[in-house]
Amino acid sequence: MSNKELLPARDEIPTNHKWDLSPLFRVDKEWETLYMELEEKLVNITDYKGRLSESIEIFKEALDFNINLSQQLERLYTYAHLKSDEDKTNQRYLGFYQRVMNLNTRISELSSFLNTEIQSISNKIIKRFLQDERLKEYRFFIEKLLRFKPHTLKEEIEEVLAINEELTHAPSAFFSQLDNADLKFGTMGDEQGNIIELTHGNFSTFLISPERDIRKKAFFQYYNVYEDHKYSISTALAYSIKKDFIYSKIKKFKSCRTRALFPDKIPMDVYDNLIDTIKDNLSPLFKYLKFRKEYLGLNELHFYDTYVPLVSDIKFNMPYKDAVNVCVKALSLMGEEYTDVLQNGLSTGWVDRYENKGKRSGAYSSGCYDSPPYILMNYEENNINSLYTLIHEAGHSMHSYYSCKNQPYLYHDYTIFVAEVASTFNEVLLSKHLLEHYRDDKKMVAYILNREIDNIRATLYRQTMFAEFEKKTHEIVERNEPLTLDTITDIYKDLLKTYFGDTLVIDEPLTIECLRIPHFYSSFYVYKYATGISAAIALAEKILKEGDTGRDGYLNFLKMGGSKYPIDELIETGIDMSKPEPVKNAIIYFENQINKFINTL
Repeated sequence: MSNKELLPARDEIPTNHKWDLSPLFRVDKEWETLYMELEEKLVNITDYKGRLSESIEIFKEALDFNINLSQQLERLYTYAHLKSDEDKTNQRYLGFYQRVMNLNTRISELSSFLNTEIQSISNKIIKRFLQDERLKEYRFFIEKLLRFKPHTLKEEIEEVLAINEELTHAPSAFFSQLDNADLKFGTMGDEQGNIIELTHGNFSTFLISPERDIRKKAFFQYYNVYEDHKYSISTALAYSIKKDFIYSKIKKFKSCRTRALFPDKIPMDVYDNLIDTIKDNLSPLFKYLKFRKEYLGLNELHFYDTYVPLVSDIKFNMPYKDAVNVCVKALSLMGEEYTDVLQNGLSTGWVDRYENKGKRSGAYSSGCYDSPPYILMNYEENNINSLYTLIHEAGHSMHSYYSCKNQPYLYHDYTIFVAEVASTFNEVLLSKHLLEHYRDDKKMVAYILNREIDNIRATLYRQTMFAEFEKKTHEIVERNEPLTLDTITDIYKDLLKTYFGDTLVIDEPLTIECLRIPHFYSSFYVYKYATGISAAIALAEKILKEGDTGRDGYLNFLKMGGSKYPIDELIETGIDMSKPEPVKNAIIYFENQINKFINTL
């Protein structure tokens, strides 16, 4: 038995494999300089207090000052959180992050009067202001702000809430540090007998191992660590949900969910239609899982059997450079400008590619208006999921690129609801590209179909189950009932039984899976993955059918940024997510791919 080197330290990663943060700040000293400049500007925020209705000039000057402050703060925050995520044990950059969060709290505190004062301006005056061409850029911004008038409190209360904002992140911060820095999962032997450290980054790689004993060992070894910390993690999650409830009450919303959906003007029907439509159409999922059990020759199907590819003798290996080329080819129908920008970005500094000690788990796309988009991931060249992760995050990054290029700072930040459309759209096109590329290789076609089916299953069905979990746990707190570890795991166990029926044996560790999902600390977020893939499938098929017309419409969608409400942006592409049809069509697509897969084998 040989030993494989454990994870490298951050400084052992080659520079060309890391993201390039110099467009933000070339050295830490520049960050410190801007930080001090913003601290000095803080005293000027209140210069406009009580004066917003005096004139259009004062009104616009106050908004310009506040927006500029926000833009500079975002730059500071982006650098701090990216550097901290490189190595969660690095106390220097954890300090940067904590300082900028504190600065954000102080700015929020001092500027808390702005919203309430704007909302208190008489309808006659605000209407006159909005008709002035000098405020043309601010019209949608102010329209959104005025919607919050019934949920905006007295100035002194808003100030207290702003002061307290940093503390509201405590449950999430605790979980993040525990999950990324403190939890250790031991070592595992792979198929070749190499001893490898089990991590968040390679856990999914072990789950696709053809050797069931390895999959099973990885599953139990991984979840046993969460079992050892289940009381503390469940407490953090419960208090995160209680925080949502308290703020919903304070802000006079009917429920936590109402408050979460309000900023994007998402109808409640979107959330409810998703859950109802999926639960009414579980039969394709059951059909696939039963086929999976039979094809693997198992008497029982366990969770650790649900990701291993059903096609044998296919060894996937794709170095990062090749993955970039595949992504570019898969998205070639988006046009030369799109693919040139993408190729250059993924190759020269957008992506922090590989796992190192202390690095944040998972993947994301980040950045700000004054920087390129950045991608954090933990690329595994022998795991096809890494290829899909790369193109998924590239979808976010290209959305950011087009948004920042075509919108002012005020509207560059698109909502998560549409963000998940852009990322899953890329995944759909990748699957189509791979199926065409390997069309003469029956085994590879089956392999790609298998991967696409599992991806849709994980995104459409699994994320909807997560969405229902959030709905149920929040409703318990809203009824003033205790949310204990037992309550949390009982809810999750019941959902597992509903969404998997009799197709899956629910091993006890799986009932604490809900304790390891970081997105649950950003309430009512995960449903957007399911709505996103539904819209993405519809858009991909639309572009393939319409060609240049469809492509131009999609690019215009990316360019909109946050200049409209997300439902309205999608309606402009011909997709109406307030109706169940896009979700139903995604289920039909899923079932068709299952049938193709079964017939291919």
